[in-house]
Amino acid sequence: MGESAIDAAAEGADDGDMAVVDALIAERDQWKDRALRAVADAENIKRRAETQANDARAYAIQRFAKDLLGVADTLERGLATAPKDAEGPAAAMVTGLELTQKSLLSAFESNGLTRVAPEPGEAFDPHLHQAVMEQPSDSVPGGTVIQTLQPGYALFGRTVRAAMVVVAAKGSGPASGGAYSEANTTGGNFDAKA
Repeated sequence: MGESAIDAAAEGADDGDMAVVDALIAERDQWKDRALRAVADAENIKRRAETQANDARAYAIQRFAKDLLGVADTLERGLATAPKDAEGPAAAMVTGLELTQKSLLSAFESNGLTRVAPEPGEAFDPHLHQAVMEQPSDSVPGGTVIQTLQPGYALFGRTVRAAMVVVAAKGSGPASGGAYSEANTTGGNFDAKA
């Protein structure tokens, strides 16, 4: 069939045949869109599964580490109450406790578990610290840590246990002299007329 015959056939095609062709093209486009969406969904699922597997590997020791934190706390309390001027067997026991604590903390760090124990004056971070008390302070500004009551731990940046801290009250600091140092200061919400 020559080119002129094809052109003649195309000119002779009526609107009914074109409607069928248009319907087939629309159906083809619909199936193509579905196939592209299915491929994209499969890629998203694959990426999500990889992320979850990586998180599971990285944080698999989280429960185990949390259980060992009690051991670390007990060792720390034992060393805090141990006599510093011990002699003989008592000194050997204290040295053994210190070496055990050092070994435990070294094992924590080599597995990504880091100790969080803020120093006085460090800014309070609600992601890493838990404020158990707030009190006025003359030595540090308000909103900063006064004392660490119990150290916290973080595993690869994720908090396993928040550090329990005492926070300086608003208005604290060396220059302020305390929240109620000025005369005629009645407090925040006090209504003298009531």
